[in-house]
Amino acid sequence: MKIAFLSTFYPYRGGIAQFNANLYEELAKNHQVKAFTFSRQYPSLLFPGKTQYVTERDNAKVVESIPILDSINPFSYYKAAKKIAALEPDVVIMRYWVSYLAPSLGTVARLLRKRGIKVVTILDNVIPHERKFFDKPFAKWFLKHSNGCIAMTGSVLNDMLSLAPDKPYILQPHPPYDHFGMKMDKAEACERLGIANDGEMKTLLFFGLIRDYKGLDLLIEAMRHLDKSYRLIIAGESYGSFDKYQEQLQNIIAEDPSAADRIFVFNRYIDDDEVPAFFSASDLCVLPYKSATQSGITAISLHFEIPVVATRTGGLEETIEEPGIGILADEISTEGVVRAVESYFNHPDKSIFVENIRKLKEIMSWTSFAKAMTDFCEKL
Repeated sequence: MKIAFLSTFYPYRGGIAQFNANLYEELAKNHQVKAFTFSRQYPSLLFPGKTQYVTERDNAKVVESIPILDSINPFSYYKAAKKIAALEPDVVIMRYWVSYLAPSLGTVARLLRKRGIKVVTILDNVIPHERKFFDKPFAKWFLKHSNGCIAMTGSVLNDMLSLAPDKPYILQPHPPYDHFGMKMDKAEACERLGIANDGEMKTLLFFGLIRDYKGLDLLIEAMRHLDKSYRLIIAGESYGSFDKYQEQLQNIIAEDPSAADRIFVFNRYIDDDEVPAFFSASDLCVLPYKSATQSGITAISLHFEIPVVATRTGGLEETIEEPGIGILADEISTEGVVRAVESYFNHPDKSIFVENIRKLKEIMSWTSFAKAMTDFCEKL
């Protein structure tokens, strides 16, 4: 099969670019694949982080791609469609994760379908976490121009079906990320992070971009209620002000000065070569999300075989509780997070979570994802 893959690729950074590189690598084993990417993904003024691009510390897979799509230049939409169509692909694969990209990607999809070329979209989010009034109409318009969709959680699938009930689809789980390297010795990981390797401490990890919907405030507040055998690592770049979290932390430390030795903050983008240290130093990854569809952080936790505690929202239930790789909070609140964390550490046999992770990793491979996707494309 001849496949054109239009999405974000190297030199762009982030989980979606990493996912695309892994999938491209797998598809290229059995198919003719050409990658196309953005000449401009987001204008600098609209990008909340420090950089959209990989650095020398990122273990990014370098995929040779053609930068053809400028998200804010409509003329590029037509040029991109023309260039992709000239390849005469059997199918064009796209990714959809934010409504801002609906006009550019949707226009390319519409033009390609007019030429008789199939377009299949992998959905990360249909309706974003931080919602705007135009999210649903933009997503509905975009979905109209896809022949079929691949959802990775039931939550995302339900959002899609609410806007495009007759759209062909498959449900295929997000494979574990595997490009970060091996898990490290815990003592070495702690040394690299500059924290004590205390075997008596229970180490919680909040990892990834910090945004309001991810509920970091709930987890910080939970540290006020967990006993002194718990410590917390916060690792990720804040999209927006970190001030409210810093104030929370200062209040906790003012009440209990020992908390300063149990809470570690790395408020910055975590380069790929640092990721193994953060997960290897931790006992439990905590996702206290207030809303969610799915989480790429779960895929990293699977790779490093770190169990997960999360709130019961979006697709987290089916990706965590059903396969038994962690525990879900009984409510989206500080109290719910505290109970779930304590429940994990009080579990009579925590090894069962790691056993379940290993079983799941055997099933959720990039090979399985790629085959399910290409089989779906051929049947459309």
